[in-house]
Amino acid sequence: MPAFARSRCAIAGFILSLSSIAASAAPSLVIDVETGAVLHQEDATRPWFPASLTKLMTVYVALQAVRERRITLDTPMVVSMRAARMAPSKMGFNPGTEVTLDNALKMLMVKSPNDVAVTIAEGVSGSVEDFAAEMNGVAARLGMRDSHFVNPNGLHDANHVSSARDMALLGVALLRDFPEERELYGIGALRLGTAIIPTHNGLLGRYPGADGMKTGFTCPAGFNVVATATHGGRKLLAVIMGAPNAKARSIKAMGLFEAGFNSAVWSRPQVTSLPYQGAVAAPNMRPEICGKGRAAGADEDFAIPIATSARGPASHEDSAASFFAETRSEVIQVPAADLLRGPRPSFVPVDVFVGRAPGYNGPVAMARGTPPAAPAEPQTRTAARKPVIGAGAPVAASAVGSLGKPSRAAAKEAEKPKAAAKTKEPIKASGKGQKPAKPADRKQVNAPAPEKTRVAAKPKTGAN
Repeated sequence: MPAFARSRCAIAGFILSLSSIAASAAPSLVIDVETGAVLHQEDATRPWFPASLTKLMTVYVALQAVRERRITLDTPMVVSMRAARMAPSKMGFNPGTEVTLDNALKMLMVKSPNDVAVTIAEGVSGSVEDFAAEMNGVAARLGMRDSHFVNPNGLHDANHVSSARDMALLGVALLRDFPEERELYGIGALRLGTAIIPTHNGLLGRYPGADGMKTGFTCPAGFNVVATATHGGRKLLAVIMGAPNAKARSIKAMGLFEAGFNSAVWSRPQVTSLPYQGAVAAPNMRPEICGKGRAAGADEDFAIPIATSARGPASHEDSAASFFAETRSEVIQVPAADLLRGPRPSFVPVDVFVGRAPGYNGPVAMARGTPPAAPAEPQTRTAARKPVIGAGAPVAASAVGSLGKPSRAAAKEAEKPKAAAKTKEPIKASGKGQKPAKPADRKQVNAPAPEKTRVAAKPKTGAN
């Protein structure tokens, strides 16, 4: 039997062992993206805390604003004091720092920073509250009846809920309504200055055909994921909520994908027809996930790019089959060394930067009521719109270091006096259906200048 076939058989059989894990009773769903047919579902309409899966809705609202010409991908957005105070995971930018929407969206999908999510919300709608209203408007239009959003990042709030069904509808809507941005959800790593930022998604680079979308974690939610994979021209979308750790989340998703790719879509119910469970409170998983004796954290995922191993790059053992071949009663007992037996992810990092795009002379987006200041100096634009995965020079695990300190050259550059320049007026918040202001209507004002900017904060456990 070919190695790839053995790999798929091993993964498909391994899903049976997941029944011994408490999280197997948590919501899960697999659908065919093209037809909407449900291939697997367990409590798919049960309310659940989405954690950073929320950021998929943040991306949808932001891309909708771009389509409505309320903002552009090159529009600089200013980090507010409110954004800078967000809990980790975060980039750690100082108030006044500017980042383009294009770069912010890439950071959001890879690093999952809560401060950047708030920066996007304030830049698009003027405030977090107005942005949440737009999120709920989109949810209603998409038929996400189990969902209610109160923030753009998924940090815990008892009123901020969704379901596996609703997250599947949102994932399909992103792929359908903004096909030009599909590569955004499959970026394996970012490069910001000298810092390499790896994805939290343990499926990318390890499961054959995995190509997106987003993970999420908080103690009340557990470990969540919305994931897509393509095989033989067929794309499936899986949602898992409340897994006990990141490894279990990724392995369960692999098993569900295998079962799904071996299932037909005929005579299957539609995801939109799944029964409504009513006004049921979402469970708080904190005791199970982060209680005494638990060591759950965002760094449990095995998504960090691995460039080399003791067996060498040509080893026939470096396959999914060898990783899943051993008999294990519980996923959470997998030794860390065993993770190297799986396929080694190899990503070419996508470059991102802080500051304005070279030559940009348009408006600046910021929270409503933010006082203007002097403009930031433009950065050299090196970011590519489309990431390249699995080609070129891979990123070694050793390259992933602290994101807390900029390079000496960057620090010196930040200390240089900034020249004042005139810019357009900040983009004003506009609700759904409002027409954007014409360029001729905008008055020129002084744009804000950041304080000394830290490139990013050291990664910590948080909503990711």
